[in-house]
Amino acid sequence: MGAAMNSLELGKLGKLGKLGFGGAGIGNLYRAIPDGEALATVLAAWDAGIRYFDTAPHYGLGLSEQRLGAVLRDKPRDEFVISTKVGRLLQPNPSGGQDPEGFDVPASSRRVWDFSEAGIRRSMEDSLERLGLGHVDIAYLHDPDAHDLRAGISQGLPALEKLRSEGVVRAIGVGINSAEAALECIEAADLDLVMLAGRYTLLEQPSVPLLDRCVERSTGVVSVGAYNSGLLARPDVPENAHYNYDQAPPDVLERARALAAICRDFGVELPTAALQFPLRHPAVVNVTAGATSPEQVTVNAARMEATVPEELWNALEAARHD
Repeated sequence: MGAAMNSLELGKLGKLGKLGFGGAGIGNLYRAIPDGEALATVLAAWDAGIRYFDTAPHYGLGLSEQRLGAVLRDKPRDEFVISTKVGRLLQPNPSGGQDPEGFDVPASSRRVWDFSEAGIRRSMEDSLERLGLGHVDIAYLHDPDAHDLRAGISQGLPALEKLRSEGVVRAIGVGINSAEAALECIEAADLDLVMLAGRYTLLEQPSVPLLDRCVERSTGVVSVGAYNSGLLARPDVPENAHYNYDQAPPDVLERARALAAICRDFGVELPTAALQFPLRHPAVVNVTAGATSPEQVTVNAARMEATVPEELWNALEAARHD
């Protein structure tokens, strides 16, 4: 990984490919989508050549894992890489209602934080049952920055290192929103990967030396949230665009529109540049993007393969330093 190898190569896991499929959307993030549409979306990703799939128990209280597994367990197991996450256990919720954490699903379960070794082992077993697979390739500690970073570092990461040494998983990492917290994690443990959400994008790059340190430590970065919650997802940035899962403030809208204007000058659409940008850093081994329809998958795949002139990257770099 890192500087010692091609930026798209993940050592013992083989090639992740430039584009991965993120499973939050098929877990009914923000809105319910029918089973048929969800399964067709995963199949569209496979047909587009995508071979890296990411999910989590958090996504739709297990629905994302169930739907992803329904498609992938019929595919040759050595032809794809799948990751899931640990740190939140799903337990029965007798009070019912609807999920309060952004997924349009019945709250038949509730999430319980658990970074202990026993909790992480239980989480892996439960995920395999929902997926219907014999193993997953990558396990990420999910959102330690949102719960308890100290417990994540002292309990969760050593537990994952133990699972890797036992061959339960082939690679380990953290799925995280904070570049600062990610840096602490890679300094504290021997991680294969960091799944970094929204913090290395065309719009923003971390002020801490996370990515360069990842290169030095041969820790690959999987970039997610390349569109910054939708802000960079359209050629023209609308007034109601979201950023960090909320309404984008005026100054952020202005910055995004300035980037869109530069892209237009070179005949490139803003989301195309946004999707390809993270791969320009040698630490980044993959960009994973979510989708809730086959059409979205097709568009993302086409954007990743579109030609972007080097002059545009130079112009965008110059604009960042103005």
